[in-house]
Amino acid sequence: MAKQPSTKDRILNAAEKLFATRGFYGVSIRQITTEADVDPALASYHFGKKKDIFNAVMLRRAEVLNRERIAMLDDCIRRAKPNPAPLHEIIDAFTHALLNRATQGGQGWKNYFAIIAQINNHPELGGIIMTQYFDPLAKKFIAAIQATLPDSQPEDLYWCYHFLSGALTLTFSGTERINNLSEGLCPPSDLYAVHDRLVPFITAGFKVFANGSKINDCNNND
Repeated sequence: MAKQPSTKDRILNAAEKLFATRGFYGVSIRQITTEADVDPALASYHFGKKKDIFNAVMLRRAEVLNRERIAMLDDCIRRAKPNPAPLHEIIDAFTHALLNRATQGGQGWKNYFAIIAQINNHPELGGIIMTQYFDPLAKKFIAAIQATLPDSQPEDLYWCYHFLSGALTLTFSGTERINNLSEGLCPPSDLYAVHDRLVPFITAGFKVFANGSKINDCNNND
């Protein structure tokens, strides 16, 4: 018999589901506890205010993703020594954990990625939450890319990371935009096909600035 989730996990699962569909401001603690089928007092006891529940929802899966991404990054750096890690392997290490969780992790992970998409587009929540949970990881990856592309400018690497983050947000958010645009040619549910295209695309974007190329130089090559 499968182990039943704890009261805390029931609250987090319910909150995650509701935040994914209604957003942070569209959900009350009472709605969360009703969805979780627990007494409202238990939400306050275990977490505190709604913002505390939201933070716990974010932290729970961020810790898993960060741990898996860092393990993959460390592995590709170790295998490449004494040389820098190949750029495409660094990008794959950053993205592959999302692919695995989105395809094999169940609805909870899909809800989580939907929340990530929401907060990445929210001026108040996005900067604070993404900084808190993902900046140390992002800087570790950017440092690895800098080691692989030593002549690139730091500002270019940060912008390229920004574009990577946006691509991941849209890719794993579950929107049907690309399916509608392509008239069914590019189903977003085929995440393996998406990932096979995403990694070389992002890798090529970073390589544009590999030799410290100026933006005008890149534009003149069109």
